Amino acid sequence: MDHRSEVRQFLSTRRDRLTPDQAGLPAYGGNRRVPGLRREEVAMLAGVSVDYYTRLERGDLSGASEGVLDALARALQLDDAETAHLFDLARVANASPVARKPRKRTTGIRPSIQRVVDGLTEVPALVRDNYFDYLGANRLGRALYAPLFASPAPNSARFAFLDPAAPEFYVDWEKNTQELVATMRGEAGRNPYDKRLSDLVGELSTRSERFRTLWAAHNVRYHRTGVKRLRHPVIGEIELVYEAFELPADPGLTLSTYTAEPGSASEDALKLLSSWSATTDTPTARTDVPAES
Repeated sequence: MDHRSEVRQFLSTRRDRLTPDQAGLPAYGGNRRVPGLRREEVAMLAGVSVDYYTRLERGDLSGASEGVLDALARALQLDDAETAHLFDLARVANASPVARKPRKRTTGIRPSIQRVVDGLTEVPALVRDNYFDYLGANRLGRALYAPLFASPAPNSARFAFLDPAAPEFYVDWEKNTQELVATMRGEAGRNPYDKRLSDLVGELSTRSERFRTLWAAHNVRYHRTGVKRLRHPVIGEIELVYEAFELPADPGLTLSTYTAEPGSASEDALKLLSSWSATTDTPTARTDVPAES
């Protein structure tokens, strides 16, 4: 990925979405040539010169201090995920060539983690890496995401954008794909030189018009908690609350759990799914993930 282009497009899209009224600035005249703030307006709000801000927006974050980045985040009204993304982009701009080497890829999940996942017998649980591959799950997790796990190498991004079953499976497919791409964008900001991640983005950009459109928006978000509505082929529609937990000892791995509101129809559906999953006999951990650096 072209890092300078990433910086340029992220800052320009954040500037374009913010109106003078939202920024607390007077809107002089009725004919503005830009949809959002002008560069000089962002520079004024951030307390930097127009020339310096122009340099930043052209993609050069090298040497930008934390104070400048904080001021820029406030001026553009970035949320927590967007602010972290801006700092990630600056960190990469200031990294040495050695620090820019691709990270080592995690090869599956450790047996102790799989035991924890399997111990969650009443809650669907899945483990994915930062390439959006599912490396492990408990029995209920595999049952919940049965359409996705029909693939020998389940990947949530490929399923969401390339599998015709996805819009039917995800009740809120448009919202879900927006959130997925925004999560991927944050991952790309942290690891812009990761070839495998770049290859995934390239594949999806080539094969999915919706992905291309969402990727061009440069939106960023955290994937920590929320509501997931699924249309399951066995139990029908179900609404669950998901929680995502990063695994500190295994960088890049995330454990996600799904729970239903007590006494709800979704809780009954989850119990039915548990009974159904007990009749299946499928592996719960990925063992076919090659090591890669």
